[in-house]
Amino acid sequence: MTADLRARIGEFRRALAATPGDSTALAGLFAALDVLGEPGTPEEAVARSAFGEALRRQGRAADAEAHHRAALSWLPDFGGNQFNLGLTLQALGRIAEAAEAYGEAARLMPRFAPAPCNQGVLLRALGRREAAETALRRAVSLDPTLVPGWLNLGAVVQERGQAEAAAGCYRNALVLRPDLAEAHANLALVVKEAGRPADSLPAFARALALGLPDAGGVLAQLVQQMRHLCRWDGLAERSAQLAALVRDGATRQVHPWIFLGEGAGPAAELACARRYADWRTRAIAPTPVRHDSGPRTRLRVGYLSADYHEHATAALIAELIERHDRSRVEVIGYSYGPDDGGPMRRRLAAGFDRFVDLTGCSHADAAARIRADGVDILVDLKGYTQHARPEIAAHRPAPVQVQWLGYPGTMGAGFIDYVIGDPLVTPLDHQPFYAERIVQLPVCYQPNDRNRPIGPPPSRAACGLPERAMVFCCFNAAYKITPALFDLWCRLLHAVPDSVLWLLDSHPEASANLRREAANRGVAADRLAFAPRRPPAEHLARYRLADLFLDTTPVGAHTTASDALWAGLPVLTAPGEGFASRVGASLLRAAGLPELAVRSLADYEAMALRLAHDPDGLARLKARLAAERGRAPLFDTDRLARALESAYATMWHIHTAGKPPRAFAVPDED
Repeated sequence: MTADLRARIGEFRRALAATPGDSTALAGLFAALDVLGEPGTPEEAVARSAFGEALRRQGRAADAEAHHRAALSWLPDFGGNQFNLGLTLQALGRIAEAAEAYGEAARLMPRFAPAPCNQGVLLRALGRREAAETALRRAVSLDPTLVPGWLNLGAVVQERGQAEAAAGCYRNALVLRPDLAEAHANLALVVKEAGRPADSLPAFARALALGLPDAGGVLAQLVQQMRHLCRWDGLAERSAQLAALVRDGATRQVHPWIFLGEGAGPAAELACARRYADWRTRAIAPTPVRHDSGPRTRLRVGYLSADYHEHATAALIAELIERHDRSRVEVIGYSYGPDDGGPMRRRLAAGFDRFVDLTGCSHADAAARIRADGVDILVDLKGYTQHARPEIAAHRPAPVQVQWLGYPGTMGAGFIDYVIGDPLVTPLDHQPFYAERIVQLPVCYQPNDRNRPIGPPPSRAACGLPERAMVFCCFNAAYKITPALFDLWCRLLHAVPDSVLWLLDSHPEASANLRREAANRGVAADRLAFAPRRPPAEHLARYRLADLFLDTTPVGAHTTASDALWAGLPVLTAPGEGFASRVGASLLRAAGLPELAVRSLADYEAMALRLAHDPDGLARLKARLAAERGRAPLFDTDRLARALESAYATMWHIHTAGKPPRAFAVPDED
């Protein structure tokens, strides 16, 4: 048999000498050599790697890998073999191995720029940003005309907070390829994140006009910046395009947080979140779930967030962390956001049993740290809100994983077991619209800090408000204000003489546009007043100058509404279908004013009008808020902490029983 195989090897080599690259002869030669366990020549090693690359391009990546590895065993020091192996491993989704292969190719071929470029791309996907930047800088230094190098270097330094450097990278790419839609889109994102949303719009629009493989993500960003600026001309058309892309399953990149603003309904929001989660975590292979047995006398709970500084989430959660029953839970704060050195950061760091800074860690390394700490339940406080890193939870660092507080909707992700809500924001009949299992806290899902100071209120005159007229107030961000809702507000201003609408000064252009829109509706521009941003205690004090807070929809007030109620200002809301539009109703019930959550926008308008003409009725509502402030469930942090701890205990019991996550309601023990 050996003699026969050697004869055939000779035949294959003669055939290849006559017809180099003949695939049948190559396959035969490689098979015969493998049976004999003999290596081919260096030239045949190169040919085998090329043969494997051809298989990869045909979609046969698993077969290709076998040929690349054989080629490497024949010729270990040829960088081209390592590069082709990297391409194949990347196609197989084995990102860490592919990055290693590209790195070896870069070592063996020190002048070949695509090797460190590809390595950098994958290191970025793995969350190893510093190493990714090093590799990509090497790539563009070797070949300054390498457009993918500039694009990906820009993305890495952007993620590392170097906005100007990122913009420079994208501009370099555009010098080389002025028609590159991705570079226009990335430049727009940098400009937007630098606080210049108006300047980002032309670049977003240019990227869409040039065409993208998946336009959904860029279209969503364009829509959101138009909302932030209250640029409503053309917004309805763009929104309709966005909704259609999601409805038709034509995009995976629409950001779920932005899509909540469409009010498309829970089913569409789930579809959007599922596709986005799959796309965003596509490179991650989760670690097998740790299966613990037996009960815990004290659960180890990790809270994961980027917001442990002066931020709305921090303001809500600070006292809760301090009030957790340490006989039931040990709490660890995992931070991947900035340390502003402020009092809130110091308070939170002291409030947790341990506080771990993961800012410099890759997604995988952050997950490994959480896993090594033996966390039983990981609570993601970000979801898909700004600066979120869902990739950490996607690695499955804890046996039970929960999302709570930060994101008002489903994450659509298989790596999140539970979403914590309450009977109003997450009714159990909405379970089909959640990838997670719903857990209902007894009254309200949102914690509050009873230690929030409220400063002395300024005068109305100091805030540009009339001394005696009705003051409607909405301190929600401008992007939550829709044209239809603004129509309603302007009708209220028409119907209530001398009344004013007091809004947050989110952005100079947004304020100017809202004044112009009011004038277009026959309302004098000076009947809109704008409140500049102030420190928390001063901001809370201003609520006491207003008469009624008008909520928005489909994304309503969350922390802003509880701020208003804490300061004694009644909130009027019209809950919709989704979590994001139902928070106000939950807060009002927990604060003792459930009648201010009305069934429809028609009822909302009628109630606002009735209250505007009934100052005594408004005074009674404020008196009820003041009377209930010390005992309302909304501000009973200990009550919520006990309910939350009971929820964690039930989740753990389900897990240790070997059962899949299930929906449940926490009984009210008050």
